[in-house]
Amino acid sequence: MAQDDGGRPEESGRPPSPSEAAWLLSEFTRHLALERGLSKNTCAAYASDLRHYLGWLGARDPLKADPKLLDDYLWHAKSETGLGAASLFRRMESLRAFYRFQAAEERVPEDPTRDFRAPRLPERLPDALTEDEMARLFSAPDGGTLQGLRAKVILELLYATGLRASELLSLKAEYVNLAEGWVRVLGKGSKERLVPMHARAIAALSRWLRERERRFGAGPRDPQVFLGRGGRALSRVQLWRDLTALAKRAGLKRAVHPHLFRHTFATHLIRGGADARSVQELLGHASLQTTQIYTRLDRGDLKRAHKKHHPRG
Repeated sequence: MAQDDGGRPEESGRPPSPSEAAWLLSEFTRHLALERGLSKNTCAAYASDLRHYLGWLGARDPLKADPKLLDDYLWHAKSETGLGAASLFRRMESLRAFYRFQAAEERVPEDPTRDFRAPRLPERLPDALTEDEMARLFSAPDGGTLQGLRAKVILELLYATGLRASELLSLKAEYVNLAEGWVRVLGKGSKERLVPMHARAIAALSRWLRERERRFGAGPRDPQVFLGRGGRALSRVQLWRDLTALAKRAGLKRAVHPHLFRHTFATHLIRGGADARSVQELLGHASLQTTQIYTRLDRGDLKRAHKKHHPRG
């Protein structure tokens, strides 16, 4: 492919070179980030999927792909690499987004993914901690260290607001209103929402901000609320380590991760009587359908509810 004046490869009747295929991938990734506003992690996941696909294609031109070729690739992904239904679904979504973009750019005459059929995904309820497990986490000692204090405050904030890990890590001090009990969150697709905090979360966050100023002064190197060594923004890896260490001090036998507390926040709100629309707003879900998975009670919950509320229970 030659390049036109705008840097766009032109059709030359031959397969793209590795560098030209990489150009297509790079341009598509920029489209995801700049035009669709997807998160850095989502863009990275799509790019990873497309690299695998382009590697499988080899010398074949991705702009000449037809539905049969894509079916062959997905069969390869499922049978030879052992992808499960959820991973296969994401791989399909990556291909669909890539070819829709190429069709919009008029590089392919027709979207070859137009007849994709998603694999049947097993119904899976979100995992959540019990109220007893949360109480044990809150009662665990902080160890008298900055890292321990930070983990306890993060736990309080995650459970109070249901923030995503990326939202928590990007939270800046200027987005926190302790007087009114709100945090301003920049979520997926650069969508903003206000999330309320209860009194305990406000007190914990206030304590952390005082300690943050004492340790790092009024001008730390990064503006985020949660900082690591040297005043730099806390990393995702360190956040994971902080919560894992806290769970260990609490004596929990199960693994914890940041997103588990988002599931726990939503599950406990629904079980406490909150309506799905309110929880959708708090979580920043674009679709109510995404939120409604938390309303599906397991069989134990149904049995307890039946026994409690049925006249002859």
